[in-house]
Amino acid sequence: MEPEFWHKRWSSNQIGFHLPEVNPYLQHFWPQLGLARGSRVLVPLCGKSLDLLWLAHQGYSVLGVELSEKAATDFFLEHQLEPRVSEEGVFKVFRAADIEIRCGDFFALDREDVADCTALYDRAALIALPAPMRERYAAHLQRILPNGVGLLITLDYNQDEMPGPPFSVGNDEVQRLLGDVWRLEVLQEQDVLGESWKFLQAGVTRLDERVYRISSR
Repeated sequence: MEPEFWHKRWSSNQIGFHLPEVNPYLQHFWPQLGLARGSRVLVPLCGKSLDLLWLAHQGYSVLGVELSEKAATDFFLEHQLEPRVSEEGVFKVFRAADIEIRCGDFFALDREDVADCTALYDRAALIALPAPMRERYAAHLQRILPNGVGLLITLDYNQDEMPGPPFSVGNDEVQRLLGDVWRLEVLQEQDVLGESWKFLQAGVTRLDERVYRISSR
């Protein structure tokens, strides 16, 4: 999956993956992580998610990473924030209040970029990637952020019934990709097929959504 795929999705406003509200799992489970206010949260492939704003309003410092510059500019524009913009290495960086979005290739991120991050929030990153890229994503994420806590949200369905994205990432794969470095606890699992018109229309017969608490070993 090439970067141009996502650039086209944003330029044509084909962003069905964008939620028009704060993710309810984030609101419910994030306070249970016990993170101190002021902790810095890494949000890979963040898009223009309202979750960034929610985290900032709870007192956290947010570091989003996003391929699409349009997503970043739309985020700040829609929330009437005027970001400071700078070029830092291979990234174009937008900063306003307690939110920073680095535009560029997630795989170009290094440990120095996230040195002050102690938490991770992944709602739509792992499931946005095809299998070979998920392997690479998980390895890179654990390399640059070996310590901390966070939430991971996945979808699990029969991949033969519908092509991604979002892709199906079952529990066995999550454990295989991330279990060596992080402890993984399933906080909630439910069938959300009835709420997902796109999947119903495609003929998907089962759609399980899982929320994981992740923490360093």
